[in-house]
Amino acid sequence: MQKEIISRNRVKDAHLPQELDPIIKQIYAARGVKSSDELDNRAATLHSFKLLKGVSQASEVLFQALQQQSKILIVGDFDADGATSTATLMCGLPMFGFSQVDYLVPNRFDFGYGLSPALAQEVVKIAPDLLITVDNGISCIAGVDIVKAAGIKVIVTDHHLPGNKLPKADAIVNPNQIDCEFPSTALAGVGVAFYLLLAFRSLLRDKNWFENNNQIPPNIASLLDLVALGTVADVVPLDANNRTLVHQGLARIKNGVTRPGIEALIEVSNRNQGRLSASDFGFSLAPRLNAAGRLDDMSLGIACLLSPDLNNARRLAGELDALNIERREIEQSMQVEAQVVLDKLNKTEEKIPDAVCLFQDDWHQGVIGILAGRLKEKYHRPTVIFACGDDSNEQEQEIKGSCRSIPGLHIRDLLESISTANPGLILKFGGHAMAAGLSIKQSDFIVFERAFTQAISEKLTDDLRQSIVLTDGELPSGYFTLEFAQYLKQAGPWGQEFPEPVFEHIFEIVQQRIVGEKHLKLVLKHQSGFLIDGIAFNIDVKQWPNSNVQNLQCAFTLDINEFRGKFSLQLLIRELLAK
Repeated sequence: MQKEIISRNRVKDAHLPQELDPIIKQIYAARGVKSSDELDNRAATLHSFKLLKGVSQASEVLFQALQQQSKILIVGDFDADGATSTATLMCGLPMFGFSQVDYLVPNRFDFGYGLSPALAQEVVKIAPDLLITVDNGISCIAGVDIVKAAGIKVIVTDHHLPGNKLPKADAIVNPNQIDCEFPSTALAGVGVAFYLLLAFRSLLRDKNWFENNNQIPPNIASLLDLVALGTVADVVPLDANNRTLVHQGLARIKNGVTRPGIEALIEVSNRNQGRLSASDFGFSLAPRLNAAGRLDDMSLGIACLLSPDLNNARRLAGELDALNIERREIEQSMQVEAQVVLDKLNKTEEKIPDAVCLFQDDWHQGVIGILAGRLKEKYHRPTVIFACGDDSNEQEQEIKGSCRSIPGLHIRDLLESISTANPGLILKFGGHAMAAGLSIKQSDFIVFERAFTQAISEKLTDDLRQSIVLTDGELPSGYFTLEFAQYLKQAGPWGQEFPEPVFEHIFEIVQQRIVGEKHLKLVLKHQSGFLIDGIAFNIDVKQWPNSNVQNLQCAFTLDINEFRGKFSLQLLIRELLAK
């Protein structure tokens, strides 16, 4: 649907340092920055691990395991956050002297999410002395019970919202626990794993462990490249603490201090390591890492992150890239099929429904989340896409859904209200405000579709229905420079709930043509007289190029284009409206 371009209201910014460029100062203030302290990305400004509920208990459990040289098993999730969390502990724990550390990541098609009862049985067969969950576990009540019944100690590290009941683990570290005093509930799973290592190092220092064993305390900061990648990949809010984690990790990577696996992912993504940005994590590296968990087994992605050899890492990154290409092909095919269904139901851009709820029995379970996101973006409506689960009984077959929502409508809370009003309809669910997952019986799809649509309709106001691009206003002509574009990049990192600056302007079109089959390349003329290149990705080729359009209102970000070693300024156009 056509988006409306709207400028943010100006806010007071006198509380920020006077030496800041006035444009940047207003951008920061508009994003809720309250003081200059929030702009200090030194590692020393990170919140103290001591504020994390349960982290001292978890450290004591780890200390006992270290003394006994216990066998440790890490159970992660099958997304990029889970992969980086797993790699963080796989790399971090041996720094302290642990000699028996291994990991197990569920295949989403065989075990589903987290420490499920089926996966717990596999853990029992492996028989570790200590199990540590990363990026999962807070809702795995039955799985933890099975592992504990086998005499295995359990540390749960997670960042997802806890339910009314907590697992009976030996320790739980999760900033979203009730009564947890840690100021940043936005930590990703990899951030929680990193903080556990910080707390454990502090405990060992207090016990004089390093001196007594002639060891040098490990440099936990060497893991920040993993922390930065996982934090951005999981699309958690980039509050001040997360921005510091990402900034520190990015700085290490750009300075050439990173592990071969990340270097190989940068290469296969055709990114410039010295000029890497947080958006490169989200749009280039993370999709390749996530492709393993979506189509195959996330162990491949973890193996890439853990590879000590660059050539081997390149081989693994190449396999991840191939999986990502396959994922894109599957996704594009599913998009075409979904559009046919929507058109048949008169769910077109001219008649937009309040909600989109689709199921097709041959859709790929690993790609439905991406498809839900694409349709949500296109129609600006809450969307849930279902695919078949693994139950062979067709009458009672379980189908799994992936939900994506729009700002202002909390999708997990909505699923909870549907479940309460329709007992037994939703078999299980979980998630956050903008994304959630659920399972229902295939035979209940029509009932769920009606309940979902009705629940959305009751909450969808006219304001929520309107899709807008929020900009930081007009950019003065003197700021269209390479220097300011670079300044903006360094002023980040930008990301979820701390969005990259977007500006708006009405330009005259000088040239317009299609490149790469679906991208619109433009030469635009500013009212001040200068020409500037612009590009709009994945446009509607039925509408563009359009020789009848002379002037264009654009919402854009400043970008630096590199070609054959030369740099030039270009506009990345987020939205374009004919004027």
